[in-house]
Amino acid sequence: MKKDFETKFTGWTFLVAALLVWGGWFLSPHHVGEYIVASDFGPIGDDVWFWIWMFRVHIFGWVIMAIAMFSLLSITFEKPYRVMLVPGAGMVIAGTMTLAIASAFYYNFGAWGVGQTAGMSATEIQEFMDSILYTNQYVTCFVRFGRVFSGVGLVLLGLGLVKWKILAAWLGWFTVVLGLAAMGIVMGIPEHFEIYKPIFHVKVIWLVAMGVVLLTQGIRLPKKTSE
Repeated sequence: MKKDFETKFTGWTFLVAALLVWGGWFLSPHHVGEYIVASDFGPIGDDVWFWIWMFRVHIFGWVIMAIAMFSLLSITFEKPYRVMLVPGAGMVIAGTMTLAIASAFYYNFGAWGVGQTAGMSATEIQEFMDSILYTNQYVTCFVRFGRVFSGVGLVLLGLGLVKWKILAAWLGWFTVVLGLAAMGIVMGIPEHFEIYKPIFHVKVIWLVAMGVVLLTQGIRLPKKTSE
């Protein structure tokens, strides 16, 4: 099992991603739902700068997660492993960055909306909400597809880990099941937003598991078969 600098760096990157993604969410004084609604602006405005910084931490966590996936690719980019690991990790990265972009919308429009709606009447606030309706809809699609893209990637990545026994078998299957659950909930359950929430926390647990296993057990690259 390889436990060199590259493997340790990758493991720590997964752990930092978990800390930032979950820590920014946990410490945030207000959580926006599937859409930004008028009632969000009051709680956000109560401590707008702390809310902004916690959202920044959360978004940066998604970015670090993408970096962790790139790092994992860099130490497994060999034949034949890469045939499944590259597309799997690539789809996870695509989904993760899509979620980061969607989160940036919530962060920006939430903070901006506090100032825009200050002193407005109920009618004026409704007019303002109507003006951002289409953007709200587009960003919700970003969130959904980000979760689906990540789910597809996790399934491929997990199957690759299982096939070549690169990490502990239970972690490979955990990755597969997490990906299937993410896709199934988003695509199979019409009113999925509240039901999906536990998957976010499970994904953080997965990040922690990846980091701990990489740091304690290292990574195993079986002997390449002759071409």
